[in-house]
Amino acid sequence: MSRRAIYLDHNATTAVLPEVAREMVPFLSVYYGNPSSAYSLGQESKQALRSARRRVARLLGGREEEILFTGGGTESDNTALWSALRTSGKRELVTTLVEHPAIYRLCQELEKDGYRVRWIPVGADGRLDPAEVARAIGSETAVVSVMTANNETGVLFPIREVSEICRAHGVLFHTDAVQATAKVPVDVSEIPVDFLSVSAHKFGGPKGVGALYVRDGVPFRPFLWGGSQERGRRAGTENVAAIVGMGRAAELAAERVEQYGARVGKLRDRFEQAILSGLVDVRINGHPTERVPNTSNLCFANIESEALLLELDRQGIQASGGSACSTGSAKPSRVLVAMGLSPREAFASVRFSLGWNQTEEEIDLAAAAVIEAVCRIREKLPASVLTR
Repeated sequence: MSRRAIYLDHNATTAVLPEVAREMVPFLSVYYGNPSSAYSLGQESKQALRSARRRVARLLGGREEEILFTGGGTESDNTALWSALRTSGKRELVTTLVEHPAIYRLCQELEKDGYRVRWIPVGADGRLDPAEVARAIGSETAVVSVMTANNETGVLFPIREVSEICRAHGVLFHTDAVQATAKVPVDVSEIPVDFLSVSAHKFGGPKGVGALYVRDGVPFRPFLWGGSQERGRRAGTENVAAIVGMGRAAELAAERVEQYGARVGKLRDRFEQAILSGLVDVRINGHPTERVPNTSNLCFANIESEALLLELDRQGIQASGGSACSTGSAKPSRVLVAMGLSPREAFASVRFSLGWNQTEEEIDLAAAAVIEAVCRIREKLPASVLTR
């Protein structure tokens, strides 16, 4: 088995694309002016921000003035929910049990402060029934937050239906589109979302920069206060180089998103078919087709994911036990448990997430490594365990 490094954790982060890095570099040393400054060096930075804003808006189908740059997906998520609560004066939120920690943990903290959170379940396939959202909305609901795609399973949520339900009830709607953007088309001109969060490092941009789409006319209160940056909506000197990188990454993503789905989807299917045909007692967690094209979450019976991941890492295959933001937790994935998996099954699950530049050779090598590692681990188990 080759020991070449094969990275299969693109849902955790992606490498900065070469085109992105090249465009960022001048803004670290040559065009380093503060975009709030009136002189030419500052105005060059200001124009670069505007160009990046246009590029991100184009990727999302929105308008330039609807894009607010942030420090990443977590800040975007927190900003959207806090703004909705503060502008509405209401104290209730609706969200799902499988949201990213940026939403889930914020809602837990809000509950401690006396806010009410209506938690919506998902089915065994990880999908959400829009009717559950309609039933959960009440007269005191300030905002509904439902992710576009789950970060652990890749399962896609019925965002169009949910957004229409929210619009009919006169309730603000936010979606965390961090794991969907650049993998499937995301178009706010067709889906009536009020807030939408994205993060650059999930599609070839740098870490530490993201954006929040805020539909024109939606009431808004800043999350960070200070200077008048971002039209008074997000205080703090803009990270110009990172924003420029996000803009370039967004431009490339807009060009490739249709090809991405077709190409990466075939590679993921090839990977899964090889493993499912080479091993027994393996199953896909989540809906088999209604998911982003790069994500495969597999449950291996009688295996502990930690042991499998360590074995794969020794062979140069890098994957994840679930959300990178929850790595190190001694608890089973709450996403998988919410889908009905037992703790033991959740601990036996591994997420593989592919990237744009992955090759068939890499996928075949990775699948072979997984099969070999699982067989090796199972061989060491007592017969009584294997027959459970």
